[in-house]
Amino acid sequence: MALPDEESHSTAEAQPGSPWLRKGSIAASLFWLTAGWLVVALLATGFLLTDLYSRALDTTLSQTLDFHVEGLAGILLEAGDPRDPGIALADPRFDRPRSGWYWIIRDGDGNLVNLSLSVVGIDLPSLSGPLDSDGRRTGVLTDAFDTQLRVIERSVTLGGEIYRIEVAGNLTEILGLVRDFRGQAFIVLGAVGAMLAIMSVIVARFALRPIGRLSAAIERVREGENTEITGDYPTEIAPLAEEVNELLRSNAQIIERARNQVGNLAHGLKTPIAVLRNEAGAGQGALAEVVQTETNKMSAMVSTYLERARLAARTSVVGKKADASAIMLRLTRVMRKIHPDIAIELEQAEAALPWFRGDEADLEEMAGNLLDNACKWSKGVVGVQLRGERSAKGANLLIRIEDDGPGLSEEDARKVLRRGVRLDEKTPGTGLGLDIVKELVDVYGGSLELKRSRLGGLLVELRLPTARLGGLVRPVSA
Repeated sequence: MALPDEESHSTAEAQPGSPWLRKGSIAASLFWLTAGWLVVALLATGFLLTDLYSRALDTTLSQTLDFHVEGLAGILLEAGDPRDPGIALADPRFDRPRSGWYWIIRDGDGNLVNLSLSVVGIDLPSLSGPLDSDGRRTGVLTDAFDTQLRVIERSVTLGGEIYRIEVAGNLTEILGLVRDFRGQAFIVLGAVGAMLAIMSVIVARFALRPIGRLSAAIERVREGENTEITGDYPTEIAPLAEEVNELLRSNAQIIERARNQVGNLAHGLKTPIAVLRNEAGAGQGALAEVVQTETNKMSAMVSTYLERARLAARTSVVGKKADASAIMLRLTRVMRKIHPDIAIELEQAEAALPWFRGDEADLEEMAGNLLDNACKWSKGVVGVQLRGERSAKGANLLIRIEDDGPGLSEEDARKVLRRGVRLDEKTPGTGLGLDIVKELVDVYGGSLELKRSRLGGLLVELRLPTARLGGLVRPVSA
């Protein structure tokens, strides 16, 4: 199989804003906070503008009515007779029936003396309540046509008698203008709010783009594309990038020191244990047997924990990945030479098989042990499959190895994964192969399952984490 070049492994840089409005993101929080504040602010602005407009129209109406009251009072004083039919205002609305614009002159007892043509046939109620210091009063009435009226009344003394001049204007028209203005204002403010919301989306997207680039850079380090975070970042997050790089360097140093110290401790213990074992082996008696037994246990424990430390240190290194297709093809060829009587069938891999996120040697150790074990127990056929799968926990690399051997029961499958357990001592081996596999699987956060194969023997399913930025591979052909 021809391995792809490194350029084919790289994918387009992750878009920092996709999906940038997901729940819990900073951009989503900023957007909804801004949108909520815009809704409150624009609603308050709409009601405030409507109230100001309503006040302005009502004030204008009142001033107009005052003007007509003064004009009617002047005409009345000039005519000298409140019953003069020539008394009239120039505004044609006072001559139009049901216009909502009326004027009436009453005597001191409230009897009708004179009126506008628009009042003919209408029983218009009078205002009640005390007069103000200027001898006038104002209020709101409703005529016979359910039209709301703004009414201003003023008292005039003529020939020793008191007359009341009442002028009414159409308040319903004003309220209609206010409603129209409110609707138009909220349409305009809604459009402004939509534009501001779009602007907040654009601002949040561009303002948070460096965070997305930093996240993508960290992901490239984790997936093995880079060994440290690179790129230029704003002053607000540049210290974070540097701290992450420093953490990576510090982690690598700590791992190296821990590995060296564990190695030194293990090698330092090996010599005294070997001396004790040799001395006990040369002696006789119960004490020598006890010392021999315990030193053997101590030696096995030192070797075990030294191997665990080596595996943990190796798999803790960030930024490693391996081509599973190439490794399995290489292992298959090796096993065919070691077991020439076994037909090993490697199924053609997917065209875009994900890479293993970890050390190549670890994948070889896990897959090699499992494949070798299948060949040892097989009657003649071993099948190997590689595929990518996606679960609720994320993407996985699935390696399936099955044989046509005797297989295992569910109880034996559980037992065989215990350290050093062997179900058949006649087959060569120490029983530690699956122990190493299980140890590495646990370190990488993967899973190992033993099932019944369709070939009649054992089916081993090995699931391992994938390198998300790993490249595409060409179909594998064995």
